[in-house]
Amino acid sequence: MAIMKSVQIMSESAKSFEDAIQVGVARMSKTVKGIKSCYINDQSCVVDGGNVTMFRVNMQVTFEVKD
Repeated sequence: MAIMKSVQIMSESAKSFEDAIQVGVARMSKTVKGIKSCYINDQSCVVDGGNVTMFRVNMQVTFEVKD
């Protein structure tokens, strides 16, 4: 039986929500192995002068705990 752990992270991108997800998972993958899934809890944008300047995602990332 696998033991899973879940952590909440926030990531952002100037391109898109999808890119913010990719950036967050890629960054977390540098220090955590065995990532199995992520769940997007929330999305938000930073607006400056009537333009969206940053896309943010708050996500729950789940990974397998190894012995």
